[in-house]
Amino acid sequence: MSSKFGFKRFAALLAVIVIGSLLLAACAAATATENAASEIPKPSNAGGTGPAVDLAGDATAGAAVFTANCVQCHGDKGVGGVANPGSDDGTVPPLNPIDEGLVNKDLKVFASNVDLFIEHGSTPEGDSPALKMAGFGDQKTLTPQQIADVMAYVMSLNPAK
Repeated sequence: MSSKFGFKRFAALLAVIVIGSLLLAACAAATATENAASEIPKPSNAGGTGPAVDLAGDATAGAAVFTANCVQCHGDKGVGGVANPGSDDGTVPPLNPIDEGLVNKDLKVFASNVDLFIEHGSTPEGDSPALKMAGFGDQKTLTPQQIADVMAYVMSLNPAK
């Protein structure tokens, strides 16, 4: 009887260890997912979203605004490859594909992530980057509708997955 009792005790302890391990693994996976989600790139220039996030953007109109204001730094259709001496990576970030941290299935969140850069601009990391992104909203270079249109265009190049 004592060996039967010992086996039951051992089996129960083993079950507790296995279940505990599974729970810890699940918690670790959830934490890793939350940490990855919290790594959303932010522009170096502070500020919140602008009024463009509440407007309906037109990707076709945004393509024209993009061509007039953004192509020189982000390349045709945002494919990048434009040199930026003095920045840490040596190039202007591409927008097609855009940094995965900005993309979100919730289109409002995706638009807000993109808006922050267009609205306030950003200075790339590095000793002395030759090119810096202008704050098109802060400088009133683009209207809120034009910013909404550019956001729609950039988002059309990067469908949320």
